Amino acid sequence: MQSKILILDFGSQYTQLIARKIREINVYCEIFPYNNYPENYLDYNGLILSGSPASVRDKDAPQIELNLFRNKIPILGICYGAQYMAHKYNGEVMPSDKREYGRANLKYICNEEILFNNINLNSQVWMSHGDTIVNIPHDFTNIASSEEVKHVAFKINNEKTYGIQFHPEVYHSSDGQQLLKNFVIDICKSIPDWTPASFVETTIHELQQKLTEDKVILGLSGGVDSSVAAVLLHKAIGKNLTCIFVDNGLLRLNEFAEVMLSYKNMGLNVIGVDAAQEFITNLKDVAEPEKKRKIIGKTFIQVFDREANKIENVKWLAQGTIYPDVIESVSVNGPSATIKSHHNVGGLPEFMKLKIVEPLRLLFKDEVRRVGEELNIPHNILKRHPFPGPGLAIRILGDITQAKIDILQQVDNIFIEELKKDNLYNSVWQAAAILLPVQSVGVMGDERTYENAVALRAVSSTDGMTADWSHLPYEFLAKVSNKIINNVRGVNRVVYDISSKPPATIEWE
Repeated sequence: MQSKILILDFGSQYTQLIARKIREINVYCEIFPYNNYPENYLDYNGLILSGSPASVRDKDAPQIELNLFRNKIPILGICYGAQYMAHKYNGEVMPSDKREYGRANLKYICNEEILFNNINLNSQVWMSHGDTIVNIPHDFTNIASSEEVKHVAFKINNEKTYGIQFHPEVYHSSDGQQLLKNFVIDICKSIPDWTPASFVETTIHELQQKLTEDKVILGLSGGVDSSVAAVLLHKAIGKNLTCIFVDNGLLRLNEFAEVMLSYKNMGLNVIGVDAAQEFITNLKDVAEPEKKRKIIGKTFIQVFDREANKIENVKWLAQGTIYPDVIESVSVNGPSATIKSHHNVGGLPEFMKLKIVEPLRLLFKDEVRRVGEELNIPHNILKRHPFPGPGLAIRILGDITQAKIDILQQVDNIFIEELKKDNLYNSVWQAAAILLPVQSVGVMGDERTYENAVALRAVSSTDGMTADWSHLPYEFLAKVSNKIINNVRGVNRVVYDISSKPPATIEWE
């Protein structure tokens, strides 16, 4: 039976990071809300209680019945999880009168304790809490301290139950991965068998069992998620998979033809649909971002449905849904506040009457790429930057015209190609060009010009939830700016966006 760790989420912004760090140890784990955990919880090798923005002293603080788990499976409480255990069993948790946010160093470690194997004194940890454990219950033992915090970590006597008041999952905890490994492997006795190869083998078998001889359609986007999903399905059911790639006229320059060629070389059964004029007509005179997204989503469904109806006896629609989407839909507080409509199609219209299959729903983005490597998917698809479903429509601020699309495609193409030439493309998570609804004065030759301004955007990130602007070399930016202005008629000014997320988003609309 596969090893697995259960993570109960109390609403921490870091919960997904815990899961990703454990999966990097090649151990499978799942996240559930603290108030909706699975009935087979004792089938898991161990339990992790996440942090939380709440205080254990709040009247409505999230709670679980710890005695269901204690002495049955190992437990690790992180931050709120640790404070909840101390509070629950008559310890004392109070607002901290000292700074307990940011870096700290371990000044005492219990050397006999497995949780701190191969972790040295002065190891840096990351604190992030307003409360602190002042006194631990009588059957708890303190196993680590810092200069400012006495009860950095504890163990409940005679059982494999631990609490820590720092976040091992964040980058700033220098031995955090080692601590999680000590818990997951040495204490929980998990076997590190969650690998791309094992995922591919298991998933193909499961897809064959589920789909048998049924026909499946999949909407391809040219991106990583849909491409990996397509190859997995193709290996499972072969010719019974039909992929549909829609050209909405808002793709990158020459992208439709290039991606179609890549898919054909991968042996996929792909129908290419040129619907560019339909999309652009429907977008005429629309400037508001959400309206643009909704029109594109609705038009995509109409085009996709039209093509799907040409294929007889289709029973399934495959989607490239990944694990963060699944977690978000069942999070502690429900889906996050909507900043914008999701890039993907979202739901299917009722009239399509298809069952859904989601082969990647257990994977994080970085795992999808590793599975893609295992499947030998070409790097030009696997290493491709994320690209929004609405395409260049949300990178053209204001209304959409064919002339604006042509300008932005040329600008974007120069930016991306120069990143590749200078070996900068793979060090950037996402790069984009934005056509601004602004004209600026300029001089070309001896003539005054009044033409368009474009913004270039490049960010570094791991999952898109947070992002920092990429510190591209000045010489590179100067070269790209010069090339754009000299080669793209209608542009006379280039600016570089140095905003991080938060507070800015990655896309402008």
